[in-house]
Amino acid sequence: MEVIYGLIPSMIIIGIVLVVILFWAIKSGQFDDLEGDAHRILMDEDLTPMKKKTDKQPTEQSETDNKKNSET
Repeated sequence: MEVIYGLIPSMIIIGIVLVVILFWAIKSGQFDDLEGDAHRILMDEDLTPMKKKTDKQPTEQSETDNKKNSET
């Protein structure tokens, strides 16, 4: 029975600390984006995005220009 004199105050203190942590999390914006993680888990991150081709294919005209330049 004597242990209850220590348990009740400690549980009240722990409860107050948890409520303070809850209010801190709400104030700091921890619960602002509730759907973001649900949508993010559906995304495939292991696939690399498509890269745009920046390399120009040599055209017939540029090939003939290169031949003329190499001959001179």
